[in-house]
Amino acid sequence: MSSTVDLPDLVPVLSAGRHRNPRKGACFMEMASFLAGEKWSDHPSCTHPLLASLARMVNDCLGDEDRPRIAGFIPDVVGLTSDSLEIDVAIAVRAAAATLPIAPAVRQNVMAVGLLTSQRMLHTLDHADPELEALCREAFLAAPEAHGWALRYARDSRTSERTFRRQTAPHIVAYAVEGIAAACVPDPATELVRLLESCIRDTARRVPSRRREPTAVQRSSEAATTR
Repeated sequence: MSSTVDLPDLVPVLSAGRHRNPRKGACFMEMASFLAGEKWSDHPSCTHPLLASLARMVNDCLGDEDRPRIAGFIPDVVGLTSDSLEIDVAIAVRAAAATLPIAPAVRQNVMAVGLLTSQRMLHTLDHADPELEALCREAFLAAPEAHGWALRYARDSRTSERTFRRQTAPHIVAYAVEGIAAACVPDPATELVRLLESCIRDTARRVPSRRREPTAVQRSSEAATTR
């Protein structure tokens, strides 16, 4: 489905949690299932599982006043799926790197291990991604003590692709969203919206059918740079 699809005029207001049907409300991914023509669900097949998980958590962590800020992204995740490991790695790196510098101190060590693990998985991919590498470097420079602790703790640790997909990356994303929500920053909601926006853009770049078709997120970014 094209990313230019608009939300219907009469739709449920986005709210936290799962909803049995549209009359009870809707979360981000439930609306995506509706737009995709799938059975009403917050786990539709139209979106990459890790991206969908991030979207559900961001939806639930945002307050009612901020949740409408992500509504415009819903059409962009419809059809945004692939079995490429690059997507799992990109989302995990993006989430961990965004969280590490601002997370509460008690969470930084765990987040640093998550980012280090994601960086090592990044190095196993066929194609290097300078942007993701830069994100890792910048995040570690912003939290040198946590980085040092992670290097000592996970010095010889290696994670299989299967484990990374099924366990490590989902845990990193969950801990990242929780860390941003609890961060001592002026506007955690904006940080969460930016994270989701960035991960949608990263995923779209790695889904073949979307490489030539800009999403609303991409169009918004391009418009901002031309002003």
